[in-house]
Amino acid sequence: MGIFTRLTDIVNSNLNHILDRAEDPAKMIRLMVQEMEDTLVEVRSSAARVIADRKELERHLVRLENAQKEWYVKAELALSKNREDLASSALIERSKLAEMVESLEGDRAPLEEALTKYETDILNLENKIKEAKAKKRSLSERQQSAASQLKVRRSLYNNKISDIMTRFDGVEKRVEDTESLVEASDMGRAKTLNEEFADLEAQEKVAAELEELKAKIAKNSKTETKK
Repeated sequence: MGIFTRLTDIVNSNLNHILDRAEDPAKMIRLMVQEMEDTLVEVRSSAARVIADRKELERHLVRLENAQKEWYVKAELALSKNREDLASSALIERSKLAEMVESLEGDRAPLEEALTKYETDILNLENKIKEAKAKKRSLSERQQSAASQLKVRRSLYNNKISDIMTRFDGVEKRVEDTESLVEASDMGRAKTLNEEFADLEAQEKVAAELEELKAKIAKNSKTETKK
């Protein structure tokens, strides 16, 4: 079963509403364009048949009108020869042809109405196809833009985390180095009071920097999770 079931469905359709409900908008819009184009071909074919019928009608009317003129000329000729009977018969034939013309003229109006309707339908279809193709281009551009932004953000995020972890490792190494120095300083001699306070200050400074870096990592992780 197609997306559209008849011409009025296409003309009255809300493309945005249909795409909002679609699981795969890109695929949906391709199917929509294809069905619209198929319908347009059918409408044009129907219009072509009506145009052909109108042309045939016009040719027939021309033949009948010419035949009427010929019978009128014959009636004049018969009268000029004092053959009123023949003139009367010629006028009767002309009258029959006139009735046929009148009947055919009645068929012209429905054909013209049908062509007017087909022209309106074709214009509406072409507008819908343009709208759908514009939506298709827009979706494609948005998809490409989103993919590019995602790629950039992932790259930035990965580099950012990598940089933070490198800095974290560096700070951690500094802590270990400081601890090693403290241990080495304790070996073989007793620390002076000033040295002990200096060690405490150095450890406190490094510990504070480490806690600050941990907090920054935690904050960045929460921000990325929300995105």
